[in-house]
Amino acid sequence: MKIPDGDCRIVLTADRTLMSDYHHNEFLGFGACAPPNVLPNWFYKWLFFPPIKTEGGVPVAAPYGLRKIEGELALEGFDAVVVDPDHLGKYLENAKVLSVYVMDPFGLGPASSTFAFFLQKEPFLAEYFRKLMSSKEIKEAKERGLKVILGGPGVWQFKYRPEFARKYGIDCIIEGEGEKVIGKIVRAALNDENLPEYYEVPPEEVPSLEEIPGIIAPSINEFVEIGRGCCRGCRFCNVTLRPLRWYPYEKILKEIEVNRKTGNGVCLHAEDVMLYGSRNTIPDAEKLTRLHEIVSDKCDGIGWSHCSLAAVASSPKLFSQVAEIILQKQSWWGAEVGIETGSAELAKKIMPAKAHPFKVEEWPEVIRTGMGLMHDNMLVPACTLIVGGPEETEDDLIKTIEMMDDLRDIRSLIVPLFFVPMGRFRDEEWFDETEMNSLHQELLLMCLRHDLYWADSLIDLSIGRDWPGKLRTSFYKLFLELVKRRIEREGVEI
Repeated sequence: MKIPDGDCRIVLTADRTLMSDYHHNEFLGFGACAPPNVLPNWFYKWLFFPPIKTEGGVPVAAPYGLRKIEGELALEGFDAVVVDPDHLGKYLENAKVLSVYVMDPFGLGPASSTFAFFLQKEPFLAEYFRKLMSSKEIKEAKERGLKVILGGPGVWQFKYRPEFARKYGIDCIIEGEGEKVIGKIVRAALNDENLPEYYEVPPEEVPSLEEIPGIIAPSINEFVEIGRGCCRGCRFCNVTLRPLRWYPYEKILKEIEVNRKTGNGVCLHAEDVMLYGSRNTIPDAEKLTRLHEIVSDKCDGIGWSHCSLAAVASSPKLFSQVAEIILQKQSWWGAEVGIETGSAELAKKIMPAKAHPFKVEEWPEVIRTGMGLMHDNMLVPACTLIVGGPEETEDDLIKTIEMMDDLRDIRSLIVPLFFVPMGRFRDEEWFDETEMNSLHQELLLMCLRHDLYWADSLIDLSIGRDWPGKLRTSFYKLFLELVKRRIEREGVEI
């Protein structure tokens, strides 16, 4: 790696919780959503989001979204450098622009806000974002005329915290896919022109497949995007507002090659990896199989970022074939999976296409079938449930509780998330803890018991077998035991 001399005028960074490889296990990254807890902060940080390796302050790998912006700026002829947040000092001495990538800057995301409710403390990711923006290095650079630009999936939260942007001198916030707009915003900043305080990327500036740049340096945990957008149209999700685009094999393989500098695995990223190459909610067997064959030929391991239960349930033979390819070189793989509700009636109201190609009335059976197939084929899903959403009834909660009982023997993590107004629900009210009733409490407790039941075996499955992995395994199990004792002291039977 060529180390920049610190004279770059454009610096890219992210807060400490995002600039980590999470011990090469993306599941552990969710630990940053939690607040301080039963472990000392320094120890918890080492367990769940340790600092990434750097060379001269430049991280060997960085968040994928940050790498995309870096790639676009390079294509447009800008001299930019990605810098670890703990090494900003010398790089900001002559910098004119600082671009910060944010995922969940105030802990308002569903997972963070739910964990914060239980422990009544600020999540780590919110704490570290504030520390970054209030750092001495950025303050001094602002006095020298530095322009600060923010982008990433979490910028929507600034609509609820506008005073933060003013207090910490954030000059421009970009919401949406920024590849086609970052160049003109950076150019304006370099020329000391006025910047828009909040720039929502309009449909005509959303990049086409050909306009999405490739990464030019490794992404954390070998993330490689294979597509953007989603065709299911769930009303609570921002991603469904974006057009569906799939990368060709050649584009995917180029990014895999870039990532080989730090690892020989890959995490295929899309809102539903099972639908790669498809035009609708029916998996394209030929394209999906071919993708995994050529990727497996290049990589020692494969992971998925997300997949849908309906796509898995609709193509059990195809899913098993793909699993067989993946499991040739590993014992398991993981993905995030949205269950959201066990109620067909609520699904009809908030996510009517979630069950496609099945009828929405079949959603509970789709859940059972899809989760069963994942269990049998060693895909470990990290599942989400929405609690307290619009139009939720007690009957909906009962149906979800019944579903949790059905999933007792399915290897998985199931996390209940308090409703956050996003997507087409952006004007709805947040779920208020005062609205929690006995059914909500029962559902949350069932999820807790389910996750604690499976946690030990998942730790054994997912943590490395070398001596550092064995050492971390003992610490993770100690953490679980301390959590259990804390819960029992609160009078909760688990």
